[in-house]
Amino acid sequence: MGSEAKKLLKISGLKKHFATGGGLLRKKKLVQAVNGLDFEIFEGETLGLVGESGCGKSTAGRTILQLYQATEGSVLYDDVDLTKLNKQELLPYRRKMQIIFQDPYSSLNPRLTVGSTISEPLLIHQPEMKKKERLEAGQALLEKVNLDPSFVNRFPHEFSGGQRQRIGIARALAVKPDFIVCDEPISALDVSVQAQVVTLLEDLQSEFQLTYLFIAHDLSMVRHISTRVAVMYLGKIVEIADRDELYEKPLHPYTKALLAAIPVPDPVYAKKHPVKQLEGEVPSPLNPPKGCFFSPRCPLAQKICFEQSPPLEEKGPGHPVACHMV
Repeated sequence: MGSEAKKLLKISGLKKHFATGGGLLRKKKLVQAVNGLDFEIFEGETLGLVGESGCGKSTAGRTILQLYQATEGSVLYDDVDLTKLNKQELLPYRRKMQIIFQDPYSSLNPRLTVGSTISEPLLIHQPEMKKKERLEAGQALLEKVNLDPSFVNRFPHEFSGGQRQRIGIARALAVKPDFIVCDEPISALDVSVQAQVVTLLEDLQSEFQLTYLFIAHDLSMVRHISTRVAVMYLGKIVEIADRDELYEKPLHPYTKALLAAIPVPDPVYAKKHPVKQLEGEVPSPLNPPKGCFFSPRCPLAQKICFEQSPPLEEKGPGHPVACHMV
């Protein structure tokens, strides 16, 4: 992002650990889901957050929104540390920050009509609004996401997955937020519908000057929608860069492996250029390896990689990488 862009969020040393197991004779273990994140999100941009399943992307998004209480670190929103605020103090920021959930089937209450679902945030943040005004607001929001306003009286089971996700988007827009976490919003949808939802998100971003954190594991779709891309591995950011630079000049070995695995819709090319799969298993967040977390699977790993964790350092303008070998 250019120097003129305003910093909306600054995440520093963010960690989220979950206690698991335990019993009469066993100690509880810690799942280190998010293990020290440092990055910034600028006003009006879409920051793509990518990585393999289980790397902590969704946990990171929810911890930034304070849906999970951070174990350590800070989340500065307009220079206010959200991790230090109590429930009442967080309320004004809940209005500024919303989330679009991954699963459009479980994220909507089956007992509420679409109108009630969309207007529920207004009950909390604008209790002075009359019922008729909330209904009209719900109808207007359905139009914004290209659904019929008359759908306000229907229930979620009457809609397809793509329509449900549009309802989820309308609900996120109800309180006119500035920042939205899109938590894999297209992964549960048919391929034919995915492009429509992404186009809708882009149109809404332009109309309402929204800022997105777009979490996904589909790197080709992330390239389409993102301004910058952050690559995550086992709870840590390993590389951040502008979209085009990351896809054309990746520096971290993990980023290169992810990009090499993107399917090419050309069987002749694919046969001549087989994808070299990453060797080894993803380490457990219960017991991450010493040094660089990627070292057990990295083809470039040297002695230092197994002993010291690499810091996230700039290897080029606006292109920090966490790797001893770059």
